[in-house]
Amino acid sequence: MLKHYLDFNSLSAEEIADLLRRAIARKVQVKRGERPPTLASRALLMIFEKASTRTRASFSAAMSQAGGQAQVFDLAQSQRARGESIADTARSISSMFDAVMIRANHHATIEEFAAHSACPVINGLSDRSHPCQVLADVMTFEELRGSLAGRKIAWIGDCNNVFFSWAQAADILGATLVVACPASYRFDETPAGVTITDLDTAVDGAALVMTDVWVSMGDEDAHARQAAFAGYCVNAELMARAEKDALFMHCLPAHRGEEVAAEVIDGPHSVVWQQAENRLHAQKALLEKLLGTED
Repeated sequence: MLKHYLDFNSLSAEEIADLLRRAIARKVQVKRGERPPTLASRALLMIFEKASTRTRASFSAAMSQAGGQAQVFDLAQSQRARGESIADTARSISSMFDAVMIRANHHATIEEFAAHSACPVINGLSDRSHPCQVLADVMTFEELRGSLAGRKIAWIGDCNNVFFSWAQAADILGATLVVACPASYRFDETPAGVTITDLDTAVDGAALVMTDVWVSMGDEDAHARQAAFAGYCVNAELMARAEKDALFMHCLPAHRGEEVAAEVIDGPHSVVWQQAENRLHAQKALLEKLLGTED
C-alpha cells in the first residue's frame, strides 16, 4: 500500500527508530565526503503555498546529495489558481514524479492531494502539523542525549503545528510533554500524554526545552498574541530550572527578545543550528524509506 508522511504518527515507532538510525548514518557519511546515490534518477516535486527557508533548502539538498532532482512547483502559477481541483491536480502530476512534498496553508489540502496521488506525499508543513521538523528535532536529541523514552520535554508558548507533531512524537516515543501556554491559546482537547501547567513547573527538570514564534504565518491577531504571551520568553533564569545539560530547541525563524532571549538561543544549551542541519539528513532518510531505496 502507498505510504505517505502526513503526520508524525504516519510511521510506527519501529519505522521511526530505523529511519533515525539511517539519518544519523547518512549524516556521518556526508561529513566524511561520502554521498551514496540512493535517490539516483528519482524526482521530487515540491509544492509551496507558504514561504520557506529550511524546508526548501533541506529537501533540495537531500535530493541533490543522493543523486536525485527536486523541482519547485508554484500553485499560484498553475491551473490550480484558475480553479482546478486539488484532486485533479494530484491525478495529473503525481504520476510524473517519485514523491511530492507539500507546504500548505491547510492540512486538508495535503490530505486531499495524498488521497489522489500516485506517489508518496510528504507534509512539509500545514496549519495542523509539521512532522518533518519534529523528525529532525528527535534526531538531534538522540544524537546528543540518547533515547527520549522517560524524558521530560517542556514546550513554552503557542500550541501550534510544531507542538501538535511533538505531542504525537512524545506519545509514540514514551516521553512526557509538559506545556506552559496562555489559556486562550491552548488546544480544545488535550493530546494524549500532555500535561498543562505553569512556566516554572513545566521547565523544572526538563531534558529539552522548546518554544516557537508567537505569531506564525497566517495568524491575524498579532497584537493580541504579543500581549497574551508576554512573560513566556525562555530566558536564562527559566533554563536554569531545567536539567543541567538540558537542550534548547527552536524550529526557526526566531525573534530574540520575544519568545527566546538571545542569551539562550545563542548560549550553551542551544542546538538550533544542529537541529536545522538535521532537516537535511532526516528528510533524506525519509525519502529513501518512502521510495524503498534504502541500501
